[in-house]
Amino acid sequence: MSQLASRDVVYSHADIRMIGRLSSPADGVGLPGVLLIHDAFGLGADMAAIADRYAELGYAVFAADVWGERLEPTSGQEIGGLIGGMASDRAAWMGRIRAAHIAAAAQPEVAADRIAIAGYCFGGSSALEYLRTGGDVLGVVSIHGGLDLVEGDWSDPTSSTRVLLCTGADDPMAAPQHWQPIKAGLTTAGIDWEFDLYSGTRHAFTNPKADGLGIPGAAYNARSSARAWARTVAFLDELFTTESTTSSCDA
Repeated sequence: MSQLASRDVVYSHADIRMIGRLSSPADGVGLPGVLLIHDAFGLGADMAAIADRYAELGYAVFAADVWGERLEPTSGQEIGGLIGGMASDRAAWMGRIRAAHIAAAAQPEVAADRIAIAGYCFGGSSALEYLRTGGDVLGVVSIHGGLDLVEGDWSDPTSSTRVLLCTGADDPMAAPQHWQPIKAGLTTAGIDWEFDLYSGTRHAFTNPKADGLGIPGAAYNARSSARAWARTVAFLDELFTTESTTSSCDA
């Protein structure tokens, strides 16, 4: 296991104070970056542990604080209000994701032009929406993203971006009527994509606490979680290796 260093990073958007977390190999500078977007429960201990897991792979990981002030909602009503607020004001939602991207790129540990975005649940929705609306990242990973939140106009994304979607076949927030338009949009936009659909798998399948969250259609699935992690590791390695090779050839 790599020796890691972590620190908080304060940034803002529209007078909302956000407290992100930077995690990277100790003394790392100019590393490939992963912008990590939390699930509906905010940037808490569980998401920080996931950030460290990515950092152990050698990446500089900027965990965003989309809700602001490190808010960790605890009730379905509170979560519904937060997500509903973002879905009803997409400029504000994407403004917060863009602010996190800018903050990540400004950190010395991160190579500003070598950043991928990865998100879980609400974070997966955020990552895809950011790409759809023109977010300039090398790659996107959506792990059991709420695909029902992603809109349909794919005329603005960066076509050189690559996308990995890992989704449960029994996820009510990512049913065929939700993911089929996304696949069509990515294809029309000329984006290289991979869609991994896991049988017998519901929403939030990577979270061991999912069974107790009180979210209809959510359940932990150890096998699908392991598969999604293995594919994510390989995807990021391939993404940054290919990008590095391409950059060297262009030089």
